[in-house]
Amino acid sequence: MKKTLSRRQLLTAVPPAAFLIGVGSQAMPKGPMQPANAPDNSKPKLRPIDAVFAPPSVHWVGDGFRVAGYMNVIPDAAKRLSPFLLLDYHAPYTYEPTTRARGVGVHPHRGFETVTLAWQGSVAHHDSTGAGGIIGPGDVQWMTAASGILHKEYHESAWAKQGGTMHMAQLWVNLPRSDKMRKPGYQPLTAAEMGLVTLDEGAGRVRIIAGEYAGVKGPARTATKITLLDVELSAGGTIRIPSPARENLSVLVMAGAVTVNGDTHAPTNSFVLFKNEGDVATLTASTDAHVLVLGGEPIDEPVVQYGPFVMNTRQEIAQAYQDFQSGKFGFLAD
Repeated sequence: MKKTLSRRQLLTAVPPAAFLIGVGSQAMPKGPMQPANAPDNSKPKLRPIDAVFAPPSVHWVGDGFRVAGYMNVIPDAAKRLSPFLLLDYHAPYTYEPTTRARGVGVHPHRGFETVTLAWQGSVAHHDSTGAGGIIGPGDVQWMTAASGILHKEYHESAWAKQGGTMHMAQLWVNLPRSDKMRKPGYQPLTAAEMGLVTLDEGAGRVRIIAGEYAGVKGPARTATKITLLDVELSAGGTIRIPSPARENLSVLVMAGAVTVNGDTHAPTNSFVLFKNEGDVATLTASTDAHVLVLGGEPIDEPVVQYGPFVMNTRQEIAQAYQDFQSGKFGFLAD
């Protein structure tokens, strides 16, 4: 089993050699052909749980983000969670007021997307294309690094002067080969743009960031099929999550506790990974709960990752490093 690096390591590891996260085909599950007289299997079947993971230890990314890197504890994470490459979860943490810039300095990216979700706190970001902005409560920044970008992110200065609680998460999302070298870009998704579904009988609500739930679509444009749901459940409330077996599915419990598929307890900060079987999962809140649902079609391509570069071959990783060193990612002052 290959060890997955933390984001802190990924952002600082940029030597020319390549680190192999996964190579070879990540084939989608294929079931046997059904005979003509097979029984009716149209009734939804629960997706079995593969594992419930306890939260990993926290580490610092720069001096501004205290995160738990969930990919580090999941075996074969690059395949089992594809197209997601990284999940750094910043549980609620209170920062003292400061006038010092606190965060992560200039670092490169190529071949994937970063998705930053904010529930509390405020983060400012800038990049080598001249773009920038502020990510506030309820907002999501979907950055497509693609062919290459330099980036930095800090606690927003006005918020930092007051201090307060920060609650955020960052995902790294792989791009298929056909999109890895396209032009970088942003999708600044505000809280007001999110799709919203209110569950029946006061069970809770679902914010749809990407994909679709109950006929409501999220605002994010994605290179491959992705479902990203921000779910709040009232105690006793249940949500059914449709998800075909060919797609990977997982859930991060950010607050409270849930019962999965009617019989498995998942407490705060646990991570639930489902098998590629069945077509629906259920979550019932034991207490008021807040969960993040990650689903997506696996990208059936080799994954070669070193530091902040994610490509398909070792040669492409070496080229990424050479391009970064020669200034082709542009310039950004720290």
